[in-house]
Amino acid sequence: MKPRTFTAPLTTLRTFFHGSLGHYRAVGRGLLVCVTIALATTFIADHYGGPTLLYALLFGMSLHFLSEEGRCREGIEFASRTVLRLGVALLGARMTLEQVGDLGLAPVLTVIGSVALVIALGALLARVLGLPREFGLLTGGAVGICGASAALALSAVMPRNEASERNTILTVVGVTTLSTMAMVIYPLIAGALALADTQAGIFLGGTIHDVAQVVGAGYMISEETGDVSTLVKLVRVAMLVPVVMVFMWLFRKSRREAGESSRMPLLPSFLVGFVVLVIVNSLGAIPESVNDAMTTLSRWCLVTAIAALGIKTSFQKLAVVGWRPVILMVLETLLLLGIVLGVVVLGGLGV
Repeated sequence: MKPRTFTAPLTTLRTFFHGSLGHYRAVGRGLLVCVTIALATTFIADHYGGPTLLYALLFGMSLHFLSEEGRCREGIEFASRTVLRLGVALLGARMTLEQVGDLGLAPVLTVIGSVALVIALGALLARVLGLPREFGLLTGGAVGICGASAALALSAVMPRNEASERNTILTVVGVTTLSTMAMVIYPLIAGALALADTQAGIFLGGTIHDVAQVVGAGYMISEETGDVSTLVKLVRVAMLVPVVMVFMWLFRKSRREAGESSRMPLLPSFLVGFVVLVIVNSLGAIPESVNDAMTTLSRWCLVTAIAALGIKTSFQKLAVVGWRPVILMVLETLLLLGIVLGVVVLGGLGV
């Protein structure tokens, strides 16, 4: 009788560990590059001012050659998809259902109506300008909800093609730039119209694209304005849930045809995580220190993800896009401004 040998199992085990180690090394290299960009751009934004996401995007684009070189490609892809979804899910830790209830029905209805109109008219304006309907929906969602974060979340459930990543980057660049301009201009508009603190808060929170710029513009006027504007903005962030579900329904056929998923989940995991965190936070089950840590982690994840998306996109690809996407995002921004400002001033909202 021959003695038992463990050569085959040991060889299989060794191959498994070598394969796993190789995978983690491949992911780690690209991910480390993206994290390094996030650290550098956050330092610059904290010490010299400016939008962190835009810095991360531009830094990433300057390193586009890394996406064409195999050693970092896998980690860059991981950061642009998995890390992105984690960051969006953690946005739920920022808000509670009680905060939404305290705000009142009128501002919530204003947010819902303005988001729906901007997305719908964004698709219509895109067709008028000769752009794809998908691009109009993406930019409308980014302008109407929460800027770069919404653009990243919505693009994650839209069908992927050769232009999808370029469109996402272009949307992030556009809404971040417009949001930065709005942070400076909109408080001046509120002052010129002599809006009360609550009115100004509803106006700023309902119109400025990114959360950071809303906070900056609100507290630039007063503490009460800052509190109201942040809360209104978080209600807009919550609109991610129904809008992502609608986008999944709209694009379910094209995603199947593209072969992305033969069995699409009812809800993406990052959206489920967002809703769960809102509910858990509303129940007071998350300690304040943990909540702060999750909010900070969400910010880091989004900066890391946008750095990865920047690396995957070249200036040359953006240069061929032309002026029409820029006009589209400007028109959507002006539309949102007109709707919210009209409700606040003519409707007496927040008086």
